[in-house]
Amino acid sequence: MVPLKRRKVVSSQTGTCGTEIKFPQFVLFLLERKMGTSRRSFLSELGRRKGFKVEDKFSETVTHVISESNSAAEVRTWLDTQVRGQTPSVHLLDVSWFTESMQAGHPVQILDRHKLQEQQITEEVVAFSVPSYACQRRTTLENHNMVLTDALSLLAENAELSEEDGRGVAFRRAAAVLKCLPEPVRSMAQLRGLPCLGDHSLRVIKEILETGASSEVESMRESERYKALKVLTGIFGVGAKTADRWIREGIQDLQQLRDSEQTLNRAQQAGLEHYHDLNQLVTKAEADAISEIMERTVISVLPGAQMTLIGGFRRGKQTGHDIDFLITHPEEGREEGLMSKVVSCLEAQGFLLYQKTTRNSYLESSSGPGRPSSNMDRFERCFSIFKLAKEDKRGETLMEDGAKTLNGDPGSHSPSSGQSQASGDRKRASEDGAKDKPSKHKRWRAVRVDLVVSPISQFAFALLGWTGSKLFERELRRWAGHERSMSLSSHALFDSKQGRYLRATSEEEIFAHLGLEFIPPSERNA
Repeated sequence: MVPLKRRKVVSSQTGTCGTEIKFPQFVLFLLERKMGTSRRSFLSELGRRKGFKVEDKFSETVTHVISESNSAAEVRTWLDTQVRGQTPSVHLLDVSWFTESMQAGHPVQILDRHKLQEQQITEEVVAFSVPSYACQRRTTLENHNMVLTDALSLLAENAELSEEDGRGVAFRRAAAVLKCLPEPVRSMAQLRGLPCLGDHSLRVIKEILETGASSEVESMRESERYKALKVLTGIFGVGAKTADRWIREGIQDLQQLRDSEQTLNRAQQAGLEHYHDLNQLVTKAEADAISEIMERTVISVLPGAQMTLIGGFRRGKQTGHDIDFLITHPEEGREEGLMSKVVSCLEAQGFLLYQKTTRNSYLESSSGPGRPSSNMDRFERCFSIFKLAKEDKRGETLMEDGAKTLNGDPGSHSPSSGQSQASGDRKRASEDGAKDKPSKHKRWRAVRVDLVVSPISQFAFALLGWTGSKLFERELRRWAGHERSMSLSSHALFDSKQGRYLRATSEEEIFAHLGLEFIPPSERNA
């Protein structure tokens, strides 16, 4: 007969793996009752790694007894069985004090909510009430649960980079729920009844609340594949499929890509050349500077045309990865041919390092919109890399050749063809080894800029679709289809029950058609 194994007891005096005791005045004991053996062991080791002295057996040196789901009376009754005579004077604390201390990395102040109650009250708190669809919720930029949402967003990003879009959307929806909450989540009980929180997301949240971090997220963040995917998909024009193929061929970083025999298209060449600039966040001030240049250019080409800064900046963000502009004209049809003229004008002024324009391919069918091949709209668009001059200390903009200009207009110092200059820049960079290192002497930076031209009849839908956030727009389309039997895109809204298109001249009208309360751009940050 095989004898039962004795439970191994590790002395807390020496610590685990020789960890240093940073807070010797705090001697903790975790009560196993209702906590469980494995959870108690895990939390004890965590406390030691954080520098706390955690005893495996109760003794007179213990200063803090940590309990879970017990009342003060229950713990005192247990203490009476451990010592003879008077009950020792120790702090009787709920496990929430322990988990908050782990997150902080030091003992937090003991508040009334940390102290065990005389009678354990079953927590029946559903602190938050959240609608199922993100388009029903108001989500500002003020995020009270950034540690949790950042972790879920990283898992979503990793899933998307691995082309597991379903998992990515699930994590995005879970993060969106936490983003709209009016205060920080402190316990799992607060999440009861909330939508979109799947088992996987809940496991991650629980671990972070208890330990301050998610082992899965940290492991993923440090994996070589994730790091390589982040670097390679950071190249403008490179998607997850291309990056995955390169990784399988042994390419992990930019230098290996430069040294390889890979054939890059024009967008990827420009993306590699300007990698450093394009992976720096764009500020609102830079967006405003480019907006002034764009507005002058658009009006000079077509007087009366209207231009709107869209995307994250319209939602109130102060930084972004790129800048998006929506252009229209109050007279239907006057916008035709506008994009080519704007692009030509920008190239003539030397503002474009790269550009690719797509034509408008949207056709409205009387029987309703066909199922699109993707969620991308079919407006006339220009994907570009913009050359933005930096400002000197006197507020004057400086071009690369040192010519000073006002208001970001290169004037007579501009080359006659921005496209030929961009080609020349690429050629020189290629000859120098295409190193994309920041230079103190460079008088400009490259910025991603997208231009979209919409007919005025579709402008409200385009404005709504291009404002974002991406999940908010996805949820609007899901709501339209599942709850209203409608089809929504950045071009139109079609009512399948009535068999007709519903027109709108403002975002408010679109929300009304969908039976939703209007949510302003600043509260669409799902």
